[in-house]
Amino acid sequence: MLLLAALTLASPAYSATILIRDATVHTQTSAGVLPHTDVLISDGHIAALGHELSVPGDAQVIEAKERPLTPGLFGGIGHLGLEEIGIEPTVDDYSLKLGSMRPEFDVTPAFNADSVVLGVGRLGGITFAQLAPSSAKGGTIIAGQGAMVYLDGRIAAPRALFVAAGGDANGVDGGSRAALYMLLGQALGEARNPQVLLPGDTRLLTPNGRQALSGYLSGHALIVFDVERASDIRQLLQLAQRNQLHIALHGAAEAWRVAGELAQAHVPVILDPLDDLPESFDMVGATLENAALLHRAGVKIAFSLTDTSPHNIRKVRQAAGIAVAHGLPAEEALAALTRNPAEIFGVADRNGALERGHTADLVLWSGDPLEVTTLADAVFVQGVQQAMTSRQTELRDRYLPKLRANAAR
Repeated sequence: MLLLAALTLASPAYSATILIRDATVHTQTSAGVLPHTDVLISDGHIAALGHELSVPGDAQVIEAKERPLTPGLFGGIGHLGLEEIGIEPTVDDYSLKLGSMRPEFDVTPAFNADSVVLGVGRLGGITFAQLAPSSAKGGTIIAGQGAMVYLDGRIAAPRALFVAAGGDANGVDGGSRAALYMLLGQALGEARNPQVLLPGDTRLLTPNGRQALSGYLSGHALIVFDVERASDIRQLLQLAQRNQLHIALHGAAEAWRVAGELAQAHVPVILDPLDDLPESFDMVGATLENAALLHRAGVKIAFSLTDTSPHNIRKVRQAAGIAVAHGLPAEEALAALTRNPAEIFGVADRNGALERGHTADLVLWSGDPLEVTTLADAVFVQGVQQAMTSRQTELRDRYLPKLRANAAR
């Protein structure tokens, strides 16, 4: 009985059976877009897709009336649940302010499942996002590890390691690219062959750090490099090939310049479609066509805003629409918010697509999901319909009637 109780507590609380009727279903699979389609949700999963499905006796029926139904959106790489708003300093758990490499640093234990920004993201159709540390000023090349989190407060198992590359100065390399690649090479060597180090050698990594980093040298666990300049991307491709690393690029404003090499190496790019200004000499080649050019070359892309503040992640839809306006096909822009990030971060078995047996993370929209005026009418995370409220809506409902009453006097 105790074991049964423990298993019950460990299991997710699924909602009642739900039938979404007559939707335009963007499956993000080979089935494409299915008009006039019903979707049956049961036990947190998609039980069936089809036309005029029979309604189970206990099912809640939602009339979609041909509105778009998509997988839940990816909120990008950032600090969701690690900070509330950027100007408020009491929640600032995403960086390790030490001038040494500590790949064992993992921000996941600091994730706050009760953060008020989760509700704001859900209202924007965001159902999952990638936690990531950031290298603080005076910090280090290897920022640390993060995990995929869901906007119902759950954390997924896969971890990713985040590394700062390029021209951004930090406390270890002194802002020198040559020093960065030298030190990064030494750290990889320490993790791969710790036995060659003599007792008097100067080490970059702690024993725990070497063990943590060694887990990313198998070619399976993902290392995400923050990088912008084309020449740095070429260096990282060579580094990955020499060390058999599984990598993705984040930022990559000049990735279009090496699109063919990225496609050949099967390295995905997580970019901000709004990057179009040369904010530094690393981004001289920034262009709003970056996403479209990478897609045409066969590079897998995903979208993540440069702004890591969690209260802004819902704006990623607008950024995707900008990419469409500059040549990216609309369904590929939706893939960059759903299927592609799920595949990149190893959660494609539960996110990013609508098909039978898949976890029911999905959003019913009022119109085109890439239009800025469109709203999420219903959001489901693991089959559970989420309340369409947040602290913002609660404050509005509390104070707006009083403001109107005072104005009418």
